[in-house]
Amino acid sequence: QVQLMESGGGLAQAGGSLRLSCAASGSIFNAMAWYRQAPGKEREWVGTIRNGSSALYPDSLRGRFTISRDNAKNTLYLQMNNLKPEDTAMYICAARSLTASGPYDYWGQGTQVTVSS
Repeated sequence: QVQLMESGGGLAQAGGSLRLSCAASGSIFNAMAWYRQAPGKEREWVGTIRNGSSALYPDSLRGRFTISRDNAKNTLYLQMNNLKPEDTAMYICAARSLTASGPYDYWGQGTQVTVSS
């Protein structure tokens, strides 16, 4: 019933931009986040946005990536600018429902982002 569906991934050149979307349905969420995972590497936190709060980012990505949320549509966005080859990864959307026992209880399948040099 609950579904998170990412879109917008693809190929990009270094220095280019991509905008990812995560359409959530089946529940109301009080927090949503983006993570990414490259082959052979641990999952990395990209950013989080919560109700009534500004978006949070790791220091390494702040300034290039921007998270926004359309609450009416239950859609999360990730604007990625000045892409670098090291940004290549599977980008995964996460959401926290009102009854969650942990930080995030729902995860999408991910959308692949590949950045060429």
